[in-house]
Amino acid sequence: MRRIRLFFKIGRFIPFVISFFRSREIALRKKIAYLLLFIGYFFIPFDAIPDWLAVIGMLDDVAVLMLILKSMIKTAPNTLKHKYGI
Repeated sequence: MRRIRLFFKIGRFIPFVISFFRSREIALRKKIAYLLLFIGYFFIPFDAIPDWLAVIGMLDDVAVLMLILKSMIKTAPNTLKHKYGI
């Protein structure tokens, strides 16, 4: 249920992600790791469910994105979480 709520708040996370990467409170190695996760997932041609299966094929992409965002939220400092109401 939490992931569903997270999905519907996706627009609110764009400024959070930008602030996450600009924050001096977060170690550079964490920023690089998350950046590599984002880039790596979208450029690796392997999908658990092929995208040509319309909506179902895109669900695995959304699920991976949600897992990465959830992990970013957990590692973000409290000041950043409070700023965006997360």
